[in-house]
Amino acid sequence: MQLSQTTVTTILPVVDLGRARSFYEGKLGLQPLSKPDGKILYHCGSGDIALMPREAGTKAEHTALSFEVPDIVAAARELEGAGVRFEDYDMPGLKTEKHICAMGTEKAAWFYDPEGNCLCLHEDMTTKH
Repeated sequence: MQLSQTTVTTILPVVDLGRARSFYEGKLGLQPLSKPDGKILYHCGSGDIALMPREAGTKAEHTALSFEVPDIVAAARELEGAGVRFEDYDMPGLKTEKHICAMGTEKAAWFYDPEGNCLCLHEDMTTKH
């Protein structure tokens, strides 16, 4: 089996499934596919996101998933218009301007879902001509 040829599903823990669905569907605009085994599944590009109900969320100190977008400024503006609140950072090696950080060959902007999962938008600058 070639794992590099499979579809990847990112599983995010959520305490309040209704609150999480409101965010992922209402603010991010994702459409639910199904409810297998009590979780909500969304298809994104070549992968999936599954919201998995948990009694206690697992708050990771890192980005749980990142959406690659062709224009991060436009994508961030659109999500802000839907009520998503982006984080701002000002520390050595990580400084945002208008919520966006330039890091070598990519730009990134971070936000949290209502369950405490850190999510990201990123734009690959090497594909720009």
